[in-house]
Amino acid sequence: MTRIVIVSARVGAGHDGAAHALAERLVHHDVEVLDFLDLLPRSLGRRLCGLYHRQLEVAPRSWDWTLRALGTAGPAWLAARAATLACDRLRAVLGDGPDLAISTYPLATHALGALRARGALTAPLAVYLTDPSVHRLCVSGIADLHLAPNQDAATQALLWGARQVDVAAPLVRARFRPATTSERARARQQFGLPPTGRLALVVAGSWGVGQLAETACDVAASGVAVPVVVCGRNTALRDQLLAAGHRHVFGWVEDMPRLLHAVDAVVQNAGGLTTSEALAAGLPVVTYRCLPGHGRANADVLDRIGVVPWIRSAAGLASALAADRPTAVAALPAGDPVPLLEKLLEIV
Repeated sequence: MTRIVIVSARVGAGHDGAAHALAERLVHHDVEVLDFLDLLPRSLGRRLCGLYHRQLEVAPRSWDWTLRALGTAGPAWLAARAATLACDRLRAVLGDGPDLAISTYPLATHALGALRARGALTAPLAVYLTDPSVHRLCVSGIADLHLAPNQDAATQALLWGARQVDVAAPLVRARFRPATTSERARARQQFGLPPTGRLALVVAGSWGVGQLAETACDVAASGVAVPVVVCGRNTALRDQLLAAGHRHVFGWVEDMPRLLHAVDAVVQNAGGLTTSEALAAGLPVVTYRCLPGHGRANADVLDRIGVVPWIRSAAGLASALAADRPTAVAALPAGDPVPLLEKLLEIV
């Protein structure tokens, strides 16, 4: 049996979501998913995650500056070197070595690449690019294969020095699919939502960062749809929205496939995992009040390739939600995961 190690990180939910969706498809292989942050010495991983979270909460514009700096050669090299702090523990966990190593997180990519360069990892290394846009730090010239979620991302990866890039469907779990009429009715009942009327799901990742309160108000003020807000792990935001009179507000939702079955459209701010899940569920998606940094980069790509429009005003949001289909759902690659698995396994 082929031993496959996937290295992700609990930074938001996108990297982990892709890792576990991939593991779900590799059921006939011996698959282990590792968290890169746990491989860093002492409590560095926890502190790094907390710093990133705090930065997005308190000073989101600074994330723009951080990513811009990391897009230049010197800071990018330093970040890649910092990733090697995880190499000792990573090498110990890998043991005699897997048959294939896969990364879904940029710093994990560079740690695995460093082990390959030292000869401590002899297995092929594949990188799954989780975002529609590709930052310099996401790419390693040592990796044998990069898998991109769209052709635009593939082109960016090649420009950053990737050796081989293939386009594959975004990785989402199999339960994310269009709902039947009866499934939609049951989902609304399960979540206590109105049985009729247009519902717009407002999401901002697992941490619930960004201008969710303002977005919920804009959706409600449009008169076109009722906002259904998912705050993730941001309990303070959930309490704030409930106190402000919003009726359909949730914290962390375990059954996102079912909640997506209940709504008619999705309003998001980062272009990450939930966007891919919503598109796989056949829902129209718009970007609105997007996060700085990767949020804006993803919004630009998704808008440019015609998948998810980037809405920049409350009036534009109302018009988009009033449309029958605010976005071209079919613009992403087909959702069949078999080509993706074949591309991965053929390098073993």
